[in-house]
Amino acid sequence: MPVTTGTSTMAMPTESVNTVAFDPHTFERLSQAYQRLDHRDLGQAWHLLEAMHVLGQTRLVPHARSHWYMLRLAWQTRNLSELSGQLLRLLLVPFGHLFGRLPLGNTGRAYISAFQPMAVAPELWTTIRQFQSPPDR
Repeated sequence: MPVTTGTSTMAMPTESVNTVAFDPHTFERLSQAYQRLDHRDLGQAWHLLEAMHVLGQTRLVPHARSHWYMLRLAWQTRNLSELSGQLLRLLLVPFGHLFGRLPLGNTGRAYISAFQPMAVAPELWTTIRQFQSPPDR
């Protein structure tokens, strides 16, 4: 189970990785933006999915949902390496949550190891912040 200390979350005590606190409203806004997107803009489509993955990976259903969308996009674009990678990740998601072995910060793409924690890329932080609700006043 991840341990949170201040602004960083650790997948294991020795793997310090910055992560984003889950917010269901932000996740839904990212999901809606992805669904409205013209998927011919593959760069933006994958970027939104990566942001969804980083934000949702600490929760089982949003984590699986982000990989499901990635699988569908890989299928639509006939990207066989991404397709097989997403199938594997969809199978691994429940086990990662069950055993508390989540590679926090990982973007969820097939060209990155499914077990590699990562620092959240600044452009993903920026996108996630753009979809957050303004603070209540």
